[in-house]
Amino acid sequence: MSNQVAQQYDKRPRMKEHGAVKRKNPGTNISKYISYLFLIVLCIIWIIPVIFGITTSFRSQSEVVSSGFRLFPKEWIFDNYVSILENTSTAPILRWLMNSLFIATMHTLLVVVVISITGYGYSRMKFKGRDTLFFTLLGISFFPGVVNLIPSYKIIDALGWVNTAWAMIIPGLAGMGNIFLVRQFMNGIPKDLDESAHVDGAGHFRIYFSIIMPLIKPVLIVCALFSFTGSWNDFLWPVIVFTDVDKMPVTAGLLLLQDIYGNYRMIGQLMGSAVLAIIPTLLLFLFAQKYFVQSINLNSGIKG
Repeated sequence: MSNQVAQQYDKRPRMKEHGAVKRKNPGTNISKYISYLFLIVLCIIWIIPVIFGITTSFRSQSEVVSSGFRLFPKEWIFDNYVSILENTSTAPILRWLMNSLFIATMHTLLVVVVISITGYGYSRMKFKGRDTLFFTLLGISFFPGVVNLIPSYKIIDALGWVNTAWAMIIPGLAGMGNIFLVRQFMNGIPKDLDESAHVDGAGHFRIYFSIIMPLIKPVLIVCALFSFTGSWNDFLWPVIVFTDVDKMPVTAGLLLLQDIYGNYRMIGQLMGSAVLAIIPTLLLFLFAQKYFVQSINLNSGIKG
C-alpha cells in the first residue's frame, strides 16, 4: 500500500525548487504605472502653487516685484512675519487665529453631540415617517448653501448674534452629510445588542451612551475633523456676519488684509498671513489622517 502511495506521489506535477512561477499580465503593470504617473502629475500640479505661496512669504518686496517665477527665493527673510505679528491694531492676526480656534472647537463639539443623537434616532428608533423625513431632509441639503444666506442672516440678526461667535457656532450643527455618515455607520451595528439591552431594562439613552457611542467613535472622529476644517475654512458666511475687526475669524481677516496689504503691494505679508492660517488645519490632518482611512468603510462598526 505504501508503494502505491509513493508511486502516485511521484506522478503528481512537482513544483520548481524555488516555487511556482506565476506569470503576471503585462497590461496590469502598464495600467498601474499609468495610474501612478497620473497621480504624480496631479500632485505636482497641486503642490507647486502651495510651495510657491509659502516661499513667497519669505521673499523681500523688491524680489517679489522684480523677479519672475522662481520657486525658491534668492534670500530667505523673516521680516514679513515680524511685520504681521507686530501689527496688532489694524490686522491682529493672532487674535483672529484664537477666534477661529474657539469657534471651530465649539462648533465641532456641538456637532458631535447633535449628529450622534440624530443618527441614533434615524437608525435605531422606529417612528412613523422616519425614512421619509430623513430622505426629504437629505434631498433638501443638496440645494446650494447660498440660497439660505439671506434667511440665515435674518434669523441671526433677529437673535442678536451678529458680530458674535454664535453666528458661526450654531448654524450647520445638524448637517445632513454628517448625519448620513453616522446613520450608515450605525446600520452596520447588529441590532441584537439593542434588543439584549432592552431585555435587561436599558432605555434608549442608556443604549446610546453605553453601547452605541463607543462603537461609532471612528465615524464621529471623522465628522469632527470635517466639521473643524469646514468651520475654520468658512469664508463667505463670516464675511457677512462680522464687521468688528477684533471679533473676526482668520478667514474674514484675510479679506481685510487684501485691503491693508494689497493697496501697498505687500505680497509677502499677505502670503505670510495665509500660511499662518493654514498651519492649524495642516497639523490636524497630519495627526488624524488615519481616521480618514478608517471611515472609508461605513460598516466597520461591528460585523453581524
